[in-house]
Amino acid sequence: MKWILFCVPLLVGNVCVMSSCNEETRYTALQTSIPVQGVSLPASVAVAPGGTLTLDGSGVQVTDFLRIEGVGASEGSYELQVTDVAEATFSVVLPDEFRAGTYALTLVRGAQSLPLGQTDIRVEYAQVVVPDKEGMTVKGRVTCEGRGVAGVVVSDGFEVTQTDDDGIYYLPSEKANGYVFISVPGGYEADIATGNQPQFFRRLTASATMSEQQDFVLHAVDNTRHKLFVMADFHLADRTNDLVQYDDFLNDVNSQIAAESLDGARVYGVTLGDLSWDLYWYSRSFALPEAMQEIYKVECPVFNLPGNHDNDPYVADDWRAEQPFKDDVCPTYYSFNLGEVHYVVLDNIRYINTGASEGTVGDRDYNGYIVPAQIEWLKKDLAYVTDKSTPIVVCMHINFYQNPIISGNDEIAMVTLDNGAELKSILSEFSDVQVLTGHTHINFTVEDETLMEHNTAAVCATWWWTGNTGYAGNHICKDGSPGGYAVWSIDGRDMEWYYKGTGCDRDYQFRTYDLNETYITAEKYAPNSTDEALSEYAGTYATKRSDNKVLINVWGYDSAWKVEVTEDGRPLEVRRVWVKDPLHIISYEALRLNAGSSPTSSFVSDNTGHMFEVTASAPDTPLEIRVTDRFGRVYTETMQRPKALSCDMK
Repeated sequence: MKWILFCVPLLVGNVCVMSSCNEETRYTALQTSIPVQGVSLPASVAVAPGGTLTLDGSGVQVTDFLRIEGVGASEGSYELQVTDVAEATFSVVLPDEFRAGTYALTLVRGAQSLPLGQTDIRVEYAQVVVPDKEGMTVKGRVTCEGRGVAGVVVSDGFEVTQTDDDGIYYLPSEKANGYVFISVPGGYEADIATGNQPQFFRRLTASATMSEQQDFVLHAVDNTRHKLFVMADFHLADRTNDLVQYDDFLNDVNSQIAAESLDGARVYGVTLGDLSWDLYWYSRSFALPEAMQEIYKVECPVFNLPGNHDNDPYVADDWRAEQPFKDDVCPTYYSFNLGEVHYVVLDNIRYINTGASEGTVGDRDYNGYIVPAQIEWLKKDLAYVTDKSTPIVVCMHINFYQNPIISGNDEIAMVTLDNGAELKSILSEFSDVQVLTGHTHINFTVEDETLMEHNTAAVCATWWWTGNTGYAGNHICKDGSPGGYAVWSIDGRDMEWYYKGTGCDRDYQFRTYDLNETYITAEKYAPNSTDEALSEYAGTYATKRSDNKVLINVWGYDSAWKVEVTEDGRPLEVRRVWVKDPLHIISYEALRLNAGSSPTSSFVSDNTGHMFEVTASAPDTPLEIRVTDRFGRVYTETMQRPKALSCDMK
């Protein structure tokens, strides 16, 4: 149990905050005129519905109030009068409607207030003991307001079952994963803890052969209309100024969460893996626990999944390497429902990590592969979705398809996953399947007869490099997309989505380049390097041109979008091309060369198919650019030419 101790001297003085979390002591100076002593908060505390919350502390008065405010995704704000004071404790009564979550507590006396810290407050109903059953090692009850919820799917990652009319379930679990989880049904939410983590799973504590009871509490909500924030590839490692840049992301995403909730829709988030960066777990002492402290700051309930960089780099075995994720985050695969949509979270990494051993980081190699046990679990899970017109949203890290190649009018995309054909076959019985992936740090979509994949660019853009101190001062991905996230709006079975760049307006959906001015030389963009070195990365942009061509990068493009360009009212022919983004070249490759370093091969600019080219009649005529997305929203720019290529361009 972790405790936080507050030593508050009488009248005005310093408050010493002592924490045993991570076995370190922190001291925070606070000013207060409330004379209390020995106030301490547990890391978590359980209370009954409408029950009494009792805390340690002396000097508290019955005329004082305790302000309890939700932190992160936890909802609610309460100001409760102290009801009872003893020599070393004080108490308040929580309202019946109080929901479990993470809360900041403040003692209030008149116009003065004393922050006490924060704690997870759990609401626990009186347990109904579920009788043992032969061969069943995990049992429990799923309730809402103390009443059993029928038909909830429950699993240990191998076995799958459903609750009965009383909300009771049994599993013949071997407890290999060490947890049991529910597929939260539509119209409900689980408790929230540690800021924004849905408590849809319970850790198992008894031996594999001993029966144990694990219960779940749900809360009824209307999430038929909901928003989903899709966030991929954080790569947090406390390097390249990442945590400072991450604060910019937090400010942006939390503002957008607030904006998207104004219409009354419930808001959730899902991360698509690579929360951390395995290479730096040990060398920088920044692994999953540290990364999760940052994820907790996103102000909506967040579901997480593992990426290839979220495995232990000292372990050359997929099963054992993923144990830290299970210990520090959540199950590596599971499902949940929001409204009428069934979401499936998959772990599609087989981590090989050649040469690893205790104290030695391996090659960190891996395959895109869904292991057989998970495939079998997926079949069982989807068997409970009996209406095959139910929208299915699959969330996983590695892209299902490769970045499509554009050849003439053809788009060529090959399946990336080793057993992608098997996954497609399983999903083929459903008529509406969306697949959300990350991993590539670029945006692209692929549509086939079975599904539509949405590969989402990275929160970290180019691994936080272009915004690093002394670099480009921007935040740009390998395909020229701004670093950011996607926002999905779901109403029943109808879905819409858009990509949101960090620090960018919601309607910023494309960027234009005047190719007459897109001439990348070492003199201009990497003066400490050479044209010979830079031309390897600049490619065709290393040659001066005067053909009046304009390039348009439309990062959210899919087959239902339309790109139109006019010059003096005359429409120009728009041609889709497969080329690199020049802004990324000068923001990453050029500046790495300028710093005397070689650009990392996996970080350099990618050819992308969301590029469009037109030819103007002259070098200085303005162009009217009109881009319409698949939902009819229109984005426009009057492009003034000549237009310079620079790291701060829009």
